[in-house]
Amino acid sequence: MASEAAEEANVPAAAAAEAPTTGTEKQPHKLERKWTFWFDSQSKAKQGAAWGSSLRKVYTFDTVEEFWCLYDQIFKPSKLHGNADFHLFKAGIEPKWEDPECANGGKWSVTSNRKANLENMWLESLMALIGEQFDEADEICGVVASVRQWQDKLALWTKTATNEAAQMGIGRKWKEIIDINDKITYSFHDDFRRERSVKGRYNV
Repeated sequence: MASEAAEEANVPAAAAAEAPTTGTEKQPHKLERKWTFWFDSQSKAKQGAAWGSSLRKVYTFDTVEEFWCLYDQIFKPSKLHGNADFHLFKAGIEPKWEDPECANGGKWSVTSNRKANLENMWLESLMALIGEQFDEADEICGVVASVRQWQDKLALWTKTATNEAAQMGIGRKWKEIIDINDKITYSFHDDFRRERSVKGRYNV
């Protein structure tokens, strides 16, 4: 699957095939938990197909070395064509509203008009997640980088939208991690499911 995602993102398949390699000369550095990269190409979805039908699990990893190999060779937003998403979620959680861990959650969102900004914020977010930098780590589901023609977006998905204290703590920490001063907004997945529009519930 890693090679397929690489092909979609215009990365040589050979590079993806090497992604799991961590080397035998050193003991790999284990992460606290397993994480999974996902890929979604909106442009390849068939007209009328259900949302998420083009979503594919690419690779699950649990070492620092695997992460850097995957990131360097495949999972950079600059390697994506328009209308495609990269996701990093805790292993066992699918980046869908329907997943039990996400069903009652929501997301913090930030937009970017510059690819370089998106790439920096994406990398900082990835390192914060796998490095367990959030005090409310159990509330985190994952992060999504969405590359679009006019404006890119980064979204941090969390588990319990109604837990305002936890979400505010996560939002403040995330702003610090991605180094932005603009206000960011938290929306409930349930609002979008029912009204097909994003309504900001919390702001930091």
